[in-house]
Amino acid sequence: MPQFDSLVGFLDSRSFGTVWYWLVVIGLWSFTGRAIIGVPVEVLGRARTALAEDKADAPVVLHLLDWLSLVLPRWQLGGREGAVLLAVTGFGLTSLAIMGIGYGLELALAAFLLLLPLAILFWMRVLLARRLMPLLAAAEQGTRPVPEAAAEAVRRMVIHRRLVTLLSMLAVAITAIWGALWSVIHPYGF
Repeated sequence: MPQFDSLVGFLDSRSFGTVWYWLVVIGLWSFTGRAIIGVPVEVLGRARTALAEDKADAPVVLHLLDWLSLVLPRWQLGGREGAVLLAVTGFGLTSLAIMGIGYGLELALAAFLLLLPLAILFWMRVLLARRLMPLLAAAEQGTRPVPEAAAEAVRRMVIHRRLVTLLSMLAVAITAIWGALWSVIHPYGF
């Protein structure tokens, strides 16, 4: 079956030496920067521009708060859900790290280098949502002026976006360095 052999060779299980792994790494990190906890970057940019021009009552600012009211409840974790998710994530990442680093399995190491920054990103998003919920609740109840709550939300989301950009650059750089070292140490894949 020459077609099947060429397909298996095309989808090689080696990770750092294939273009597919690097396409996934680059595609994944470019995709994660398109939205901040579910709010499109364009909505944040328009609200930030309106607030910078002292148009705090502009509809785009309310549009941002509307987006936040829709997406923030999805990021709330209870104590039990958070503990279970943390335990499962910790177990999975530790298992991949032991198999990849300790036993030298390239696929496990590649998955670990891909999933560890994503786990950090997930917890950063949960933390951001936890910080934005009181702002949104105060704006909805009228205890805090809407422009002030929107300005604080924009400030925190911009900081989060910068941290995500830094995390993505570090993740891609560390993965590339580790992949290059792996390829030098294991030139034939084993």
